[in-house]
Amino acid sequence: MAGPMIEAHALTKRFGSFVAVDGIDFAIEPGEAFGFLGPNGAGKTSTMRMIGCVSPRSGGELSVLGLDPAHDGPQIRARLGVVPQEDNLDTELTVWDNLMIYGRYFDLPRREIRERAAELLEFVQLSDRRDSRVDPLSGGMKRRLTIARSLINRPEVLLLDEPTTGLDPQARHLLWDRLYQLKRSGVTLVLTTHYMDEAEQLCDRLVIMDNARIVAEGSPRQLIADNVTREVVEVRLGIDADTAAEVAALKQYGDRIEALADRVLVYTDDGDATAGAVTSDGIGAVSVLVRRASLEDVFLILTGRSLED
Repeated sequence: MAGPMIEAHALTKRFGSFVAVDGIDFAIEPGEAFGFLGPNGAGKTSTMRMIGCVSPRSGGELSVLGLDPAHDGPQIRARLGVVPQEDNLDTELTVWDNLMIYGRYFDLPRREIRERAAELLEFVQLSDRRDSRVDPLSGGMKRRLTIARSLINRPEVLLLDEPTTGLDPQARHLLWDRLYQLKRSGVTLVLTTHYMDEAEQLCDRLVIMDNARIVAEGSPRQLIADNVTREVVEVRLGIDADTAAEVAALKQYGDRIEALADRVLVYTDDGDATAGAVTSDGIGAVSVLVRRASLEDVFLILTGRSLED
C-alpha cells in the first residue's frame, strides 16, 4: 500500500486517571521491522493493543492499513497476525489442531488451511511435532507454534509483544532467524521488547518509550551514534571501596560517567586506552570490562535508569 502501514498522531490511552500512552507520534513503513523498546510499564503493550484493534484509543489519531481501528476493526484484524505476550494456545489439543481451528476463524477453506498449516510447521521447524499435544512442548516450541498460528491468514502486518521473553538463548536465536525470514518475504513486523540485543538484531527503526512517552526514535545504529560514545568501560568496585571517591576519580577518564548499583560506566571513544588508564592508576576496581555502546546505554542516558528498572 502507498504510505505508512501504521501511523499515529498524538495517540493516547487512559485507564481512568492513569495515562498509559501519552500523545505519541510514529509511522511504520511497509516491509520494515519497527520496534517499541522500553521497560515494563512504559506503554508498549497498550500501544500494541490499540494497533491490534482490541483496545480503543482515548485520544489522538491512529491509522492501520489505511483504516481507522475505531470503525474498521474486523477488516483490520483479518489482515493482521498477532503474537501476544503470553501464549494462549489450546494446550489440550495437538499442534496440528491448533492451526486448523485457528484458520477457521478467518473463514479459510479447509484445504487451504491444511496446506498452509503444513507450510508453517515446516517453517517453524515443528513438522515432527504435528500430532503432539501442546501441553508438554517446551517454551520455545510453544512460542514458535504461536508464531505459526499468527501467520495462518497470510497477514500483511505481524504484531509481536515481547516475542522471546523467558526463552533460552538458542530458542531466541531460532525465533530471530524466522522473523528475519518473514521480513525478507515482505511482512511488516511490529514488536515490543525490553531486550536491547533483540531490538538491535531485528529492528530497522525503533522508538524508545519511557513513562508512556517516546523519548527517542531512529535506527539502532543512529540512536547509539547520536546519544553515546562508541565504547563503554564497565568498572566494578570492591565491597570495601569508597564508592563516592572512586566515582569522582573515574570522571577524568570519560566523556560521561554513570554510577549504577553494581558498577560504574565510563563512556569513551577509546575503550582499551581508558581501561588501561583505569587499571594502572590505582582505581579500586575488582574488574574492568570494555564493550561497545548499546541501546541500553542510550536509554540510561536519556532517562537516568536502566531497562530493567
